[in-house]
Amino acid sequence: MPAVTRRQDWLFASLREYSPAWLSGDLIAAMTLAAIAIPEQLATARLAGMPPMSGLFAFAAGTFAFAAFGGNRFVSVGADSTIAPIIAGALVALAVPGAVQYASMAATLALLVGIVLLLARILRAGWIADLLSIPVITGFLAGISIHIIVGQLPSFMGIDAIHGNLMERFADVVGRARHFRGYTLAIGIGVLVLSQAAERWNPRIPGALIGLVLAALAVRLFALDKHGVAVLGALPIGPPALTLGLPNWDDITQLLPGALIVALVCMIQTAVVMRTYPSDPDGNEDVTRDFAGVGAGCILAAFFGAFAVNASPPRTAIVKAAGGRSQLSGLFAVAIVAAVVLVASGTFKYVPEAALSGVLIFIAIRLFRGALMRQIYRKSEWEFLIVAASAALVVFLPIETGVTLSIVLSLLHSVYVIARPDITELERVPGTTIWWALPKDHAREYEPGVLVVAPSAPIYFVNASYLREKLMERIATKEEACRYLIIEAHGVIDIDFTGSEMLQKLITELRGRGVDVAIARMSSERALAAAQRSGLIDTLGEDHLFRSVEEAIRNRPT
Repeated sequence: MPAVTRRQDWLFASLREYSPAWLSGDLIAAMTLAAIAIPEQLATARLAGMPPMSGLFAFAAGTFAFAAFGGNRFVSVGADSTIAPIIAGALVALAVPGAVQYASMAATLALLVGIVLLLARILRAGWIADLLSIPVITGFLAGISIHIIVGQLPSFMGIDAIHGNLMERFADVVGRARHFRGYTLAIGIGVLVLSQAAERWNPRIPGALIGLVLAALAVRLFALDKHGVAVLGALPIGPPALTLGLPNWDDITQLLPGALIVALVCMIQTAVVMRTYPSDPDGNEDVTRDFAGVGAGCILAAFFGAFAVNASPPRTAIVKAAGGRSQLSGLFAVAIVAAVVLVASGTFKYVPEAALSGVLIFIAIRLFRGALMRQIYRKSEWEFLIVAASAALVVFLPIETGVTLSIVLSLLHSVYVIARPDITELERVPGTTIWWALPKDHAREYEPGVLVVAPSAPIYFVNASYLREKLMERIATKEEACRYLIIEAHGVIDIDFTGSEMLQKLITELRGRGVDVAIARMSSERALAAAQRSGLIDTLGEDHLFRSVEEAIRNRPT
């Protein structure tokens, strides 16, 4: 019995305590999800350089695996437009899209991504999902959006595509735009407009699917394929060939950097989706369990001959809005998709490539978060520059390089905030014992010869010299000679060896000059433990460590 209980703890957790009353909501959500997923998954497979049907296999694999191993009841997993261009960028230098080797390496990449995500679950590495800031993610998605749009313009307009970097391809499209095919462009625009209109009217309306069906009917009724409209042609119908072999070491070393990037994006997006649509708003969900669900989906997709999968914010929103209550909605959706493919397989061969390009451009427009960019700009011009820089890196460099440097940019931004922290001078609020950073026009009280400063960062090797320089500068520029320095340490959450050494030398130096030093409000247990272990408290003196600034004032040396 204990073994069964342990198994139930991790297998199909989202279906635990399923209520029959949820069934109607799950069925309605499943029909809506299937209608949204069919065109989206076909188009996203094309974006990854894979056969269209592999997108549906990816959806089936991701949905089943997440239902089995994930934790969230609403998350929809499948082929994803955010990671598809990264997958294509990682593979195109190693194999030709459409070739057997390309599909094999896509499956190997999916396997590696899945392994990385499972390791993140084992190591409880949920913190990795917080490595990218919102400005960097916004810029990164904008860059991906531009890549998708430029990449789809040739088939959207009915002109030949060329190989090259994004700017070369864009220049070629502009140069040959006058050679567009009218029927092709009309179909692409029609599907795009219909998808956009349905999204604005009611996101639950499957505008993209309606557009694909109407486009396919137009091709069949008016023989548009005889007038230059390129179509998908006959699609292979049937179960996928489970042919993934053991990857060789060369493949692993070539694909591992791309796999790490894709896995990081998957972790970030999965965490965002889970936090936006939690199973229990009052609960404390484990994001690493959802990492495991997506990772298992990637591994199963690899054996299905598909490619890496990811959590989808729009599809998850659709499930929640349509009344879905569990992962059963996704499993029902897979069954509906399979039935549609089997029953309407003849219709798929008439689907125009321009229609899929219209769907992808619609998806790309959703990725370009203009409203959020304006919000970031109003709040912080500096962070808007980070948005622009992140987008530029993805646009002007090879996509996997741009994504990598966007991640580095996010980390540098975080480090800069710590490396150059604010050091605020505090004054007493008149008639109280409160010491605060008061506005210039606010009344305040001073203590003669006392300087109270509050660093707003951990004291690490990256800022130790800067903090020392700024502290000495404040002491030197104080109008009245400073005889007592109080470091208000509430914002100091940690101290490393270099930071401790700097503080100990500073204390010794200042006391040699007749300036006593005290520390107040060191409330972080981590910082206090580090100060004790490193000898900082011994140098400072236990009698110079206080619970408040006012207590330090009352015990100032005479």
